[in-house]
Amino acid sequence: MATKLTLRIDEELIARAKTYANRSGKSVSRMVADFFSLLSQSEEEGTFNITPKVKSLHGLLRDATIDFEDYKKHIEQKYL
Repeated sequence: MATKLTLRIDEELIARAKTYANRSGKSVSRMVADFFSLLSQSEEEGTFNITPKVKSLHGLLRDATIDFEDYKKHIEQKYL
């Protein structure tokens, strides 16, 4: 049984979702339902689909000594 759900989402994101839904031949409601289904399925199986690129990053910073101050300096140098 389908039930109505109200979500608060940024207008720009809604517009992008509608455009994507239109191109893919699905409704936004169907896309959200599919997404929730994938989440619950992955949770039940104890697995999540991780892209190869993300997998390659796993453990990359394990022994790093980077802290918040290092990150702050990086951002300041990049954007100021």
